[in-house]
Amino acid sequence: MLDRPGRERTAPADGTAERSITTELPGRGPGDDRARLRAARRLGRPFDRQSSFVVGFVATVGVLLAVALGAAVYSVRSTLVLVFLALFIAVGMEPVVGFFTRHRVRRSIAVLLVVILGAGVVAAFVYSAISPMEHEINQLTVQVPKWRAEVGSGKGTVGRVARDLHLSYYLSGSGSKSLTSGLASGALGAGKEVLSAVSSFLVVVVLTIYFLAALPSIKRFSVHLVPHSRRERFALLLDDVLAGVGGYLLANLFTSLVAGVGTYIWATVFGLPYSILLALLVALFDLVPVVGSSIAGVIVSLVALAVSLPTAIATAIFYVAYRFIEDYLLVPRVMRQAVNVSPVVTVLAVIIGGALLGIIGALVAIPIAAGIKLVLEQSVFPRLDNS
Repeated sequence: MLDRPGRERTAPADGTAERSITTELPGRGPGDDRARLRAARRLGRPFDRQSSFVVGFVATVGVLLAVALGAAVYSVRSTLVLVFLALFIAVGMEPVVGFFTRHRVRRSIAVLLVVILGAGVVAAFVYSAISPMEHEINQLTVQVPKWRAEVGSGKGTVGRVARDLHLSYYLSGSGSKSLTSGLASGALGAGKEVLSAVSSFLVVVVLTIYFLAALPSIKRFSVHLVPHSRRERFALLLDDVLAGVGGYLLANLFTSLVAGVGTYIWATVFGLPYSILLALLVALFDLVPVVGSSIAGVIVSLVALAVSLPTAIATAIFYVAYRFIEDYLLVPRVMRQAVNVSPVVTVLAVIIGGALLGIIGALVAIPIAAGIKLVLEQSVFPRLDNS
């Protein structure tokens, strides 16, 4: 009979005492212990993980890895901005895709329809811009020889201005060579910037399509990064944040559409040139909150100078009035259901976002602020109240 491993209990022969027979377990005998001690002597004493050398070495390696990671992120910051912008646009287009999928349209077909709609808007903008640009370039090629002749003779409007500003040497004769070379180098730099902008635009378009098609799987992957006990709450919070971002982008597109239509009607009534191009330009600038419509109003007012000075003044007054209507009547009603952010937070978010990432930062600042506010209200504030 065994009472515990390695020890056998036998009944006493005389009934007065027990005797036990001890059997050693395999690998636990005295010989094995001595072998382990000899091996430990050969390997040396173990490292003291609490020693100053080990702690300093580990801390140094951690700092070096953190610096290397920060340098790697900084070197690809422009690419990360494009990826973030593409993800933001995909989240904003998700409600449109969801509208199609709720009507029993496959997600791939819904994404294709949204892409076709966006391509149509871009094609309309490019088509409306080609004809004015071609006309202006033709006019410029005709006017440049006349302006040069006026500069050389000191007559005409351009000649008198060049003479008064002492620019005749640079605009004619030997000085024109240096000016021409400067313009050529400037044109080359502008061409590089245009090529970079076009390539960035294509990258954003391709990434947006991929993100839009794979957005459900991206959401599931993000939810699985959270512990199982908190996944349900995190999933609900993530859905609320993404819904707020999508609602904000759709509301912003609606206000931009209103601004574009109003510009087209005003330009058509008062005879401003390039009414379609100006309408699309105003709609594009109006996507940038707080300052976008003001910049667009200045551009349209300058174009209105080609008609007359009173028309330009009336155009400026029109955009001041529209800005008042947009800020105090249109935007609060449209944005109330999408994001509920106070005006002070809106202005601060746009300023900080613009300082960090430029126009892209100003564009995404408000939904990010709304998401942070939602996280604070749903998670942080209740925990602080209960603590």
